[in-house]
Amino acid sequence: MLKTFSIGGIHPAENKISAASAIEALPVPAMVSVPISQHIGAPSEPLVKKGDAVKVGQVIAKSSGFVSTNIHSPVSGVVDKIDDVLDASGYKRKALVIKTEGDDWDESIDRSPNLVRNISLSSEEIIKKIGEAGIVGLGGATFPAHVKLSPPPGKKCDILIINGVECEPYLTSDHRLMLEKGEEILVGTTILMKALKVDKAVIGIENNKKDAIEHLKNLATAYDGISIQPLKVQYPQGGEKQLIDACIKRQVPSGKLPIEVGAVVQNVGTAFAVYEAVQKNKPLFERVVTVTGVSLKKPSNFLVRIGTPIATLIEAAGGLPDDTAKIVGGGPMMGKALSSAEVPVTKGSSGILLLPAEKTSRKPVENCIRCSKCVSVCPMGLSPYLLMSLAQKAIWDRAEEEKIMDCIECGSCSFTCPSSRPLLDYIRLGKAKVGQIMRTRTK
Repeated sequence: MLKTFSIGGIHPAENKISAASAIEALPVPAMVSVPISQHIGAPSEPLVKKGDAVKVGQVIAKSSGFVSTNIHSPVSGVVDKIDDVLDASGYKRKALVIKTEGDDWDESIDRSPNLVRNISLSSEEIIKKIGEAGIVGLGGATFPAHVKLSPPPGKKCDILIINGVECEPYLTSDHRLMLEKGEEILVGTTILMKALKVDKAVIGIENNKKDAIEHLKNLATAYDGISIQPLKVQYPQGGEKQLIDACIKRQVPSGKLPIEVGAVVQNVGTAFAVYEAVQKNKPLFERVVTVTGVSLKKPSNFLVRIGTPIATLIEAAGGLPDDTAKIVGGGPMMGKALSSAEVPVTKGSSGILLLPAEKTSRKPVENCIRCSKCVSVCPMGLSPYLLMSLAQKAIWDRAEEEKIMDCIECGSCSFTCPSSRPLLDYIRLGKAKVGQIMRTRTK
């Protein structure tokens, strides 16, 4: 029987309509807007000013703290301005706007297609290199990778888990990466194992990607300590705590991180980026993005430079369908509706989903019928109906007691509610308020 996590979960329609579309490199855009905050933690500090010439791969904004990361130029050209641009949340954030001139890469980057398996750097050198390359978690969380690889004193990792689940409906960028860059992912996994000083790694992949499972299993025979774990198709299996439970049957305690149970989780895209950084000296300035939707002419997976306007990707996939009612950054469960197609691609951009009106309209909200469906599907063992009520009534101390901060915002509760109650909307509001209170308490 296939493994999965032990609490809750749902199975929405998979809609992996772009799974057969090979990764296609988009042309370099004429202009990019590169936000200085594309990660969890402190924004980076700009190192360039208007009029400065830059090369592909050059550091243009420097990490401003331990939980922060470098930003590199995705194009060669001239800094046009430093301006506020819309981000995926609809807020204006500071960004470096660069006008492209040619495609001149930093000379230190190895652009050859040759696979480099031999790892010459030490654990400490690997972590430093990953930090310098600006690598973050590419599954969407964008937590700086070098921080994850540096457990706090007294904590020790004994297993690395690579997340190849991609449980979010529609998205296929990780699937294509596993099929097309399998060797590089396995070398990247080996590099991460060396960084963590562990001898075991598990790559978890849901069973709707049988071709990727078979491909990586065949390749993994040449790599010591790496096993491929097929998993039952069950959303939200890509959540760190759910994946740890599914792969190694360890439960991360409430309010704690995976290192508490001796595990570190990294996405397959992150493993590939680590390979490129350590073996090819290539910083993170481009990534694979799925562009998809039932009405789209050409659902695709594009290799795209950071800072490219999302409108450019939509145009390359056949243009905006006439019936589009909403453009979503990410997938339908955890993604956010975008206020503009001019929002730039960032390190955390895994997909662009175009939805017609019938897929976006909400049904009228009805009274809770106490059916407990939201409780039974919650993968964190919470009571969503109660958390919504507490948020509505601003009972913040009780919301904290009921572990509202444990919510991973997967949307399973709202998806399954027969009364169409906006459970996740209120829980998000409650998390924001309770988090603010907790931060004030620790100052």
